[in-house]
Amino acid sequence: MFDLDRWTELADGLRTNPVRTLLTALGVFWGMFMLVVMLGFGDGLERGATRSMAGYATNAVYLWGGRTTLPWGGLAPGRYVGFDNSDTEALRQLPGVEHVAPRNQLGGWREGNNVVRGAKTGNYTVMGDVAELAHILAPIVVRGRFLDPLDVAERRKVAVLGDQVVQELFPYGEDPIGQHVAIRGIQFKVVGWIRSHANDDRSDRDNATIHLPFTTFQRTFGFGDRVGWFALTGAKDVPGSELEASVRRELGGRHQVNPEDNNAIGAFNAEKEFAKITALFTGIRFFVWFVGVMTLAAGVVGVSNILLIVVRERTKEFGLRRALGATPTDVVGMVVQEAIVLTAVAGYAGLVAGVVVLEIAARLIGTDHATMGTPTVDLGAALGAGLVLLIGGALAGVIPARHAAAIQPVVALHAE
Repeated sequence: MFDLDRWTELADGLRTNPVRTLLTALGVFWGMFMLVVMLGFGDGLERGATRSMAGYATNAVYLWGGRTTLPWGGLAPGRYVGFDNSDTEALRQLPGVEHVAPRNQLGGWREGNNVVRGAKTGNYTVMGDVAELAHILAPIVVRGRFLDPLDVAERRKVAVLGDQVVQELFPYGEDPIGQHVAIRGIQFKVVGWIRSHANDDRSDRDNATIHLPFTTFQRTFGFGDRVGWFALTGAKDVPGSELEASVRRELGGRHQVNPEDNNAIGAFNAEKEFAKITALFTGIRFFVWFVGVMTLAAGVVGVSNILLIVVRERTKEFGLRRALGATPTDVVGMVVQEAIVLTAVAGYAGLVAGVVVLEIAARLIGTDHATMGTPTVDLGAALGAGLVLLIGGALAGVIPARHAAAIQPVVALHAE
C-alpha cells in the first residue's frame, strides 16, 4: 500500500488508456451521484412532511360529533351527536388522558368573520379555546402569551391573535399587546401574538385564527354549553389508538351511540398519521438505497469487466513479474489496489458532484417551501455509501486478480 513504485505503475497504467479509464469510472461516478442526489431529495421530502406536521402533538386525538347510522337503545338512526361541557369534565376524568381541549368555532367550518381594528377590517377564523390547547398545538408565542386558566375561569374578554391577523390589522412595528379588536361589535383585548410551526395550508389557517377564552366565547356568541369538538392528548405510555378507543367508548355511552357505529363520532388520530408518514419514508429510504446500490453495483461490475481485459493485455507483464519472484499475493494486491483506487476516485467525484447539486437545489428551494425541506445528505449516509463503494471496489478486483495470479510465468512469457 505504501510502495511508491506500485503507485507510479498504477498511475501509468491508468494514463495509458485514458478513454477506457474514463468510461470505466463513469459508471461508478454515476452510481454514487444518483445515490447522493436521491438520498438528499428523499431527506428533503421527509423534512417537508415532518415540518407540515409540526405543532401537532404526536399522540393527539381529535373527535367531533356526526350523525348516527345504526339504531341503539330504542333510538332511530339519523340523530345528530352533539357535545357539551359535561362531556369535557367526563373526559378529563378518564384514565390515560393528559390534556382535554374543547373547541368551538364562530360560523361554519373554514368560514371567517369580519374583525375590526380601527379603520382596518379583516376576515378571520374565530375560535373558543382553553389553555390546554397550547400543549396540543404548541404554537410559537411571538409576543405576550397564550390563553391561561384564569382567562377561561373569569370569562375575560381577551384574544390571542395569529401572525397573519397581526400583520394585516396592525401597522408594521406596532405592538398589538394591550390593543383591542372588535368581533361582531364586541371589543376584545389582545394579550398574545402567536405563529404556527407548520409551513403549509394548515399554517395559513392557524396564522389567520383568533383564539378567545372558551367560556367567554360560549356566553358572548350564544353557544350555551355546546362544544364543537375535542382535541386531546394521552399520557406518554398511552398509545393514540388506545386513547381514541377509550374516548369513543365514553362519549358513545354518554350519548347512547351504538358501539359499532363509527360514523356517529368522527375522529382524527395524529399518531396514525405520523406512523403512516414514518412508514412511507422508511420505504422511500429503502427504495433509494436499493436503487443507488444497484446502480453502484452496475458500475463496479463494469470495473471488474474492464480489469479482466486489462489482465489479459498485461499477461506478459504478470508472467515477467512472477518469473522475477513476485508472489501470487503481490499480483492480487496490485490488481485489487487498482480496482479500489479507480472506484474510490470515481465515487468521490460522484459524491462531490451530488453535494454540489444538492447545494444548488437548496438555494433554489429555499427554507420556506410548503412541501419540500432543504435537501441534504447526513455524514452517516455519505460514510455508508463510501464504505459500500470501497467494498465493491475490492470485490471488483478479486476475479481479475485471481486470473492474474493464476498465470504461469512460462506460459505468459510465450503469450502473444
